[in-house]
Amino acid sequence: MRPRAALPPLLVVVLVLTGCGGLGAHRAEVRTGFADEPAGPLSTMGYSLPDEVARVRVDRFRQRYPAVDLRLNEGAFDEQQFLSALAGGNPPDLVYLDRADLPSYAARGALLPLDECFAVTGLDLAEFRPAAAAQVRYRGRPFGVPEFFVVRLVMVNRAVLAEAGIDLAGFDTADWGRLAGWARAMTRADGSRLLRLGVDPKIPDFFPLWVRAAGGELLAADGRTARLDSPEAVEALELARRIVDQAGGQGVVQAFRDGWDLFGARNPFAAGQLGASPMEDWYLNVLAQNSPTAPVAVLPFVDRDHRPLSWATGLAWAIPQGARNRAAACRMVREMTTPDAWVAAATAKRDARLARNLPYTGTYTAHVVADERVRAEVLRPTGIGWLDEGIAVIERAQGVAFALPASPAGAEVKRAWEDAATRALGGRASPADALREAQQRATAALARAGAR
Repeated sequence: MRPRAALPPLLVVVLVLTGCGGLGAHRAEVRTGFADEPAGPLSTMGYSLPDEVARVRVDRFRQRYPAVDLRLNEGAFDEQQFLSALAGGNPPDLVYLDRADLPSYAARGALLPLDECFAVTGLDLAEFRPAAAAQVRYRGRPFGVPEFFVVRLVMVNRAVLAEAGIDLAGFDTADWGRLAGWARAMTRADGSRLLRLGVDPKIPDFFPLWVRAAGGELLAADGRTARLDSPEAVEALELARRIVDQAGGQGVVQAFRDGWDLFGARNPFAAGQLGASPMEDWYLNVLAQNSPTAPVAVLPFVDRDHRPLSWATGLAWAIPQGARNRAAACRMVREMTTPDAWVAAATAKRDARLARNLPYTGTYTAHVVADERVRAEVLRPTGIGWLDEGIAVIERAQGVAFALPASPAGAEVKRAWEDAATRALGGRASPADALREAQQRATAALARAGAR
């Protein structure tokens, strides 16, 4: 548990900066406006080139704007580094960050509104999935542009279900009492040593999904009211604790998880170490590459009334206050998210995988037309039954996925529920008590954010 007197790192830096006149108060002189001709150095933070989808789009930008000297600072977005750069008057021109965190930075004046950029380039958030577009707006104005649209679905090991006498056709996440019973039936242990986890609820990571499945929400639609201690949230955390406790407790379960070869040929589904779990859609690609013959089935996550449900997350581009090359940053944001760029990138990824005799399972973005074109022009059946069924589940999940509301204190609210879940699963507090304290923390954080 974090000491109550301690301030989150983000808040500490923000307090220092606001004491000096606010984020961006000492920013560097702006060199270009959004409407200027893009040229000169363009620095980024948080974006890497791990695969063809990233490299092809970056190459397209460089070819279209040869006068721009793109300087990628590869690696994950670093909160402290970003805020320190802002305070020092030398921010990057472009950042790539979790869009759930974006409104927190917008509320603190760390990001530029992009109305003018949109007007110059013709970019329009109406092109994007509503759940993603809503996350990059703050007080009605756009502060970012969404990229990927990652949804959750359920992956199961058919052999494990069969061994436990569970009919795959009847398996779902609707009846939580039955789900806990199935988890117990599939779990295997040798004394105190866990050999198989029947069901991994993936809490705290997927806590918002389970709360929504129960009919609740962690944040009100306006992002300014926390509901972390609602009956639905308590029930979701009680389910996770029940499943974890009957598998030996959080310490045993976490140690078991830590030993998984999650991205290898002996991943928990291939190795029979896991019966069922909600997973991000990209994990289908991991299984396709490393264990295409594993006895896996992909199912939709469903709520308590058996209705399909998913939770969407993803990253977004944003331009910081004090960015020196707004013109080039604006053009790169647009170029990276056009349907043509996505189709070119998806085609390159598909061809690279097929050249290695690996199936291509799709590229899923927040751009509606881009996804339609990738499905029509790039994606083909893999010939592997469970993979093709999984691709269909992903496509259906995109239409029923929700996202957390944009909130000026989203990062602090998330830390509050994560800490609460960790305490409850570890047996240091009841789910109700842990979430009650989390609600107090979240409410205080939202009050501080609302005062700005």
